[in-house]
Amino acid sequence: MPGGNTRTVLHYSPFPLTFAGGRGNRLTDVDGYEYLDLLGEYSAGLYGHTHPAVQAALRQAIESGLTLGGPNLYEARLAEAIRSRFASIELVRFTNSGTEANLMALSAVRALCPSRSRVLVFGGGYHGGVFNFRHGGSRLNAPFDWLIGDYNDLQGTRALLRSFAEEVAAVMVEPMLGGGCIPGTPEFLDMLREECTAQGSILIFDEVMTSRLSPSGLQGLLGIRPDMTTLGKHLGGGASFGAFGGRRDLMERFDPDVPDAFEHAGTFNNNVLSMAAGFAGLSEVFTPPQARRINALGDRLRERLNGVAGAHGMPFQATGLGSLIGLHFNPDAAHDDEARVKSAIERLFHLEMLERGYYFGRRGYIALSLPTTEADCDGLIQAVDDFFAARGALIRSEFTMRQNDVRPRS
Repeated sequence: MPGGNTRTVLHYSPFPLTFAGGRGNRLTDVDGYEYLDLLGEYSAGLYGHTHPAVQAALRQAIESGLTLGGPNLYEARLAEAIRSRFASIELVRFTNSGTEANLMALSAVRALCPSRSRVLVFGGGYHGGVFNFRHGGSRLNAPFDWLIGDYNDLQGTRALLRSFAEEVAAVMVEPMLGGGCIPGTPEFLDMLREECTAQGSILIFDEVMTSRLSPSGLQGLLGIRPDMTTLGKHLGGGASFGAFGGRRDLMERFDPDVPDAFEHAGTFNNNVLSMAAGFAGLSEVFTPPQARRINALGDRLRERLNGVAGAHGMPFQATGLGSLIGLHFNPDAAHDDEARVKSAIERLFHLEMLERGYYFGRRGYIALSLPTTEADCDGLIQAVDDFFAARGALIRSEFTMRQNDVRPRS
């Protein structure tokens, strides 16, 4: 593997930890050290590592046989469970990842709107490995006709949409940017719904991450009904998963029995592991009360992190909503994508938290899993408080140099 790596986000210097196993919300590395897992597999590990209901569903699926080559007992149950949570999803189809779900949604829109070629996305957005618009975008992005707006810029985006009203087939947006956990304002997201309706463009909510932020995702929390929704991460119960769905008149084109139906292949779209674990997780584990509990815990943790930073006078902020939290050593991070580029201090923070037994994303990303407790959060707050006390002078010095555009030596 190039660099010993097959998933870029998991790499960090000097080398990433390699894990031997996990239980609940604890991870054990190959050297036997234990960590509190605050990364939650970048939101895919919402249920923890060993929930008995998910494990039982997987065991039953394995014992009943894999790769059956036909419809199975689980897929319709999972589809109905998703449909019952998300009112905007009248019909749904499964894929193998959130990236694939977004690719299928955009490909469907392009086929449905042949006279319109453009797709509006937003700087700082991320919709998968070939849909990366952070920090200027990726050279590996899929070749759609992109129109890139400024996230949360209500007036600028409205003007952009009206300027290209006859060309925009779809608007794809994360209701909260996953990169940095920057929430979209309700006014901004409402405007997108309003303008898409007026212009006949299709509004796609990428809720691959944010579907966990209420029993019915951010769209349910905000009361906004997109035309299409893409899903992934935890909804596979820890197995590979993606889904796209939405309005019946859009999705019924995938019905194999209708004339001129869209073809949507994928050997593992309905694999029994993802279908069984996904249904068990959504119906037995991530119940509405549990969704509200874990997101309230995340809101309290975010408030406490910001309180500790304020007490030390640190240029630090925790952003996000509910159980998803972004950690930034730059006050401009909430409204400037370039300000979310990570510095030497953030790399040091990550390594020192590892030393204290707390594992989260190098970029400063936390996704709480359901086993997380108030006591777990207490421990993290103490560790962060200790870091600020020990490294306060260094943090202020680095921030001052950054403000003056002076780079410290590596």
